[in-house]
Amino acid sequence: MNGTRALLALVIVMGVLIVAGTTGLVAVVVHRLAHPQPHAIAVASLDQAPQAAMPPRRAIAHEPAGTRITGVVRQSDTLLSIALTGGGPDRILVWDLGRAVKLTEISLEP
Repeated sequence: MNGTRALLALVIVMGVLIVAGTTGLVAVVVHRLAHPQPHAIAVASLDQAPQAAMPPRRAIAHEPAGTRITGVVRQSDTLLSIALTGGGPDRILVWDLGRAVKLTEISLEP
């Protein structure tokens, strides 16, 4: 009888903890949706002094004929990853927007 009461008390306490945890999780999600925070990168860039606008540069990747861009992903404020196919093995370029140069090329040969 004593063990049954202890087990019942433990089950009730666990149930209360599950309900409290779920309620807390829902409250945090609702709060974050209602009050979005800017990303850390954006905050850091706002703290810096504004820079003069750079004149546009012509950027040439020097890829072989038949090369096609299959995807572009921005990695940061100044870096792009560009997936290329055709004109040789598939590859990924890492491009620096600030300097308009190719930093590296990753070949995806089978």
